[in-house]
Amino acid sequence: MAKNFHQPQRMCLSCRGRASQSELVRMSCVDGKLRSFHGVGRSFYFCRNCVEDEKRVVKALMRQCRNNRKEEHLNKLKEIITDDRKS
Repeated sequence: MAKNFHQPQRMCLSCRGRASQSELVRMSCVDGKLRSFHGVGRSFYFCRNCVEDEKRVVKALMRQCRNNRKEEHLNKLKEIITDDRKS
């Protein structure tokens, strides 16, 4: 019988729902700019459902990145998501 391996659970920044780490999108905010996570520093997660709801995501991003650049956050988020789906 195969062993059940531990799947780390993480919380979505927007909806506060929990899911396995592999199902979430990991990002970070460096100097007030949104980026995909590169292994250094603090990061946060979004679930796939919340990424589709722009209003909730922008509010959470403004709170996390501590700035009011709504359009910039939306554009960068869409860019990160489309790059992630290609991989």
